Amino acid sequence: MAKIKAIRGMNDILPDQTPVWQYLEAQVKAVLRGYGYSEVRMPMVEQTDLFKRSIGEVTDIVEKEMYTFEDRNGDSLTLRPEGTASCVRACEEHGLIFNQSQRLWYMGPMFRHERPQKGRYRQFHQIGVETFGMQGPDIDAELIIMTARLWRQLGLEQSVTLHLNTLGSAEARARFKADLVAYLSTRRDQLDEDSQRRLETNPLRILDSKEARTQELLNDAPHFHDYLDDESRQHFERLCALLDRAGIKYQINARLVRGLDYYCKTVFEWVTDQLGAQGTVCAGGRYDGLVEQLGGRATPAVGFAMGVERLILLLETLDAVPADVRQQVDVYAMAMGDEAFARMLVLVEQLRDETGLRVQLHCGGGSFKSQMKKADKSGADYALILGDDELQRGVVALKPLRSGEEQVLVEMTSLVDKMSGLSAAE
Repeated sequence: MAKIKAIRGMNDILPDQTPVWQYLEAQVKAVLRGYGYSEVRMPMVEQTDLFKRSIGEVTDIVEKEMYTFEDRNGDSLTLRPEGTASCVRACEEHGLIFNQSQRLWYMGPMFRHERPQKGRYRQFHQIGVETFGMQGPDIDAELIIMTARLWRQLGLEQSVTLHLNTLGSAEARARFKADLVAYLSTRRDQLDEDSQRRLETNPLRILDSKEARTQELLNDAPHFHDYLDDESRQHFERLCALLDRAGIKYQINARLVRGLDYYCKTVFEWVTDQLGAQGTVCAGGRYDGLVEQLGGRATPAVGFAMGVERLILLLETLDAVPADVRQQVDVYAMAMGDEAFARMLVLVEQLRDETGLRVQLHCGGGSFKSQMKKADKSGADYALILGDDELQRGVVALKPLRSGEEQVLVEMTSLVDKMSGLSAAE
């Protein structure tokens, strides 16, 4: 009988990989906690209309990438392809944003039926941050400064670049879109195939094209900043001034538009040149009209999302994961004989209670040699060894596994104090 394998593009995260995920998640949570953001957790399945109304029916995501199905009641449901719409739905449903502001974050899997490649998967994980009820550029600046702090903590600040743009108001975008379509329609045969399709469905995304010939054609196209309304221009200028004061470097990229219909005014991306084509590791912007679009009252909003897989890939590419992150065990305890094992079982509980050390107790028997091999493989710094001789003398052998120091005998009654000292020194 053939073995069942994971679905293509939906990957297992194995025990040797999860410590890096936990490290990244812990760093992100610490930064968000420092800025006073609260966690929200939404379901992975939503009504399909939520994404059609928020993302836009003529986007690649809705047309080709969503995992959509009918449940037994005949309702159309979709595995969430992104988190912003779900967060807005949750906030509106539970009355979290009426006449109040919110700073929220979430973490979890998203789903898109794309061609799997390095850094892009069908089940991928995002950390998202969404804020509601604040309309000025001050909150835009805070979000960007907060991500810059995260890069510093992760040691990535020299490997990412901030790209910044404004999309203005819906009215300004409509005027620009009409003129852009008129310009490109007369040059349709010079566009790449993907851009020709987008000319009919989502023409602003042509500005994001990676095709050199299309980018060259855009040099003479209408420039979006010529269409900006005064309010959006002032908002953007104030944001840039705030980032300048905070010492945040950025590049204004007039062709940065983002892929979803709901963005307006500020948009930004943190990009790297270390991951090839998948260079965006964090992106976001303003979506002041989305709450109203989904049935709520007009509410200013801005947020971002970062791809966990890409950030981990970047950390590992740059060798920026601290050496001790993958170490899951501090002490490996082993005992020879039934009575020794029973005594060690109690000792390691005391160590866990009073020292905070991560102690793994050998189970399953085996020779002393085989247990020592497992102790070494565990990555622990120390082995605790208890045999009949040590048991009779009331001592435990403490063997350093990494430092080259000599093994010593420690009184059982002094073991907690001894190990606490080692823990403090580390």
